Amino acid sequence: MPQSTSTAPSLDSIMQDVAHQVYPPSTLYVVATPIGNAGDITLRALNVLAIADAVACEDTRNTAQLLHRYGLHKELVAAHEHNEREAAEKLIARLQAGQRIALVSDAGTPAVSDPGARIVDAVRAAGLRVMPLPGASAAVSALSASGLVGDRFLFAGFLPAKAKQRESALLELKDVAATLVFYEAPHRIVDTVDALCATLQGERQVVFARELTKLFEEVHRCRLSEARAWLDADPNRQKGEFVVLVEGAAPASEEDDAEAERILAILLAECPVKQAASLAAQITGKKKNALYDRALQMKGDR
Repeated sequence: MPQSTSTAPSLDSIMQDVAHQVYPPSTLYVVATPIGNAGDITLRALNVLAIADAVACEDTRNTAQLLHRYGLHKELVAAHEHNEREAAEKLIARLQAGQRIALVSDAGTPAVSDPGARIVDAVRAAGLRVMPLPGASAAVSALSASGLVGDRFLFAGFLPAKAKQRESALLELKDVAATLVFYEAPHRIVDTVDALCATLQGERQVVFARELTKLFEEVHRCRLSEARAWLDADPNRQKGEFVVLVEGAAPASEEDDAEAERILAILLAECPVKQAASLAAQITGKKKNALYDRALQMKGDR
């Protein structure tokens, strides 16, 4: 029986196709890099890193090691949160001279809770082209493995380190119906979980995606009220970089809205608008600004 020959393209032919694509000069290429597993680099990313005149990066040592793994050696330009303005000016001058510049962060997609956004903004303001090369993203990876059902999510990034500011940030997110996505460092994960439990409903589902794509990757889902016990049960669970996903707030029912309006009407009969809205917010858990606007409408109707 004659052997069948495969018509599937080889990896080499795919790489040739990638190399023959158009990569215009005077362009800033925003390149996503692996968040842990070096195998998660894309073929386009490898090609752009190979042809770039320089690589702007968050940490030159980390990026040098990453490029070395792929057999690449490039001029590296430091572009971190402390020098973005100065770095942008230098990069714009090189782009205007016709160079191709690749922008990377230490891991994942640049400018998403990482340096890079100011550089991209400055390059665009200078009338130069910015081309994204999609790839690894910790937030999207965690969402895909969470099993949380919903069409929307809100990326909140890192919460403030100080307790009061963190509480204020969470209060603003309390009534958001979309899945909430946070990044967190190991030394703050316990404080963050305590704040989430204190501010949001304990019955909400929470997902911890820890050390994604790395050797000790772990994705755990439980109720928010059970989260602290899970962290405390094993010290290793508090190590590594975290993506924390919290189920969105349940939409308010018509009965809840009607009850809030009934309470607001009672309070308006005895109190000024501002005070009535404040008290109604404390009683119902509704947003004070929304209740204040509704109180003004009710006063006008009268």
